[in-house]
Amino acid sequence: MVRRPSSPASVGQAIVSDYTNVDTLAAFVDQRRPAYVVHVAGATKGVTYADFQGANVRPTEALLEAFRRSDAPLRRFLYLSSLVSHGPSTVREPHDEGAEPRPIEHYGRSKLEAERAVEGSGLPFTILRPGGVYGPGDVDYFNLFKSAASGLNVYFGNRRRVFSKIYIDDMVEATLQAMLHPAAENRGYFVCDGAPVSWQDFQEAISAHAGRRVQNLDLPGGFVGLAALGGELLSAIDGRARLFNRQKAAMGRAEAWTCTPRALERDVGFQARVSLQEGVERSWKWYRERAWVPSLRKESA
Repeated sequence: MVRRPSSPASVGQAIVSDYTNVDTLAAFVDQRRPAYVVHVAGATKGVTYADFQGANVRPTEALLEAFRRSDAPLRRFLYLSSLVSHGPSTVREPHDEGAEPRPIEHYGRSKLEAERAVEGSGLPFTILRPGGVYGPGDVDYFNLFKSAASGLNVYFGNRRRVFSKIYIDDMVEATLQAMLHPAAENRGYFVCDGAPVSWQDFQEAISAHAGRRVQNLDLPGGFVGLAALGGELLSAIDGRARLFNRQKAAMGRAEAWTCTPRALERDVGFQARVSLQEGVERSWKWYRERAWVPSLRKESA
């Protein structure tokens, strides 16, 4: 089920729906009677907290209410949240399931609010909080590939900042295992590959497969602050959401955004299998095959 006709549906059938209309959702649930639901819809960009509530919280509440009204044989409602719902961590202490949630920006707060709605719904649920998900089809980390393909690595004062990540194939596997495993019912888990990485190491891994020389550009903190303020001013003028603002800049200043997958490994047997090197190689291949970035030039004889 998607919000817009333009949303891709590479697997199965896409059904367009208004995610805030409980009656429409309830009719769909009664007709299809799904036993398993994976709710991944949401937004990472917005101008105000109300924007994030409208994209991440209200649709979740409406979908939960639709299932409460229905007698569909729901066995699990899996909600895809985010590590940012709990705020930054430290290098020495990655978040685990006992961590106190302290989100520091609108997106994280909205994901936490949606988590609370899921937990209080009375429906059988599982919540997953992944770190950064990268790989084929991703449009956020893709910007790093695109920049490297043009010969430039840009750092926003974050070379040494550390974050948890997971390749998309491993994320899909974690989702399926958690959704189907009895031990994961009514539980929340952090998800990552267990190998935190600095932005410098991540971007250097990307640059290694760019097929050209890549220059590094380090932007000073003052410039980052001005750019973030400029993004907010433009949003105030035209009402358009922009990815970079002062909240995102604050996220970039945090020491670490890390978590541990130990609880998920223990309860459902999940094991991430794709290394950073392999994940980056697969991503380059996918982006090149679809002309998102230029193909490698053939070496001259």
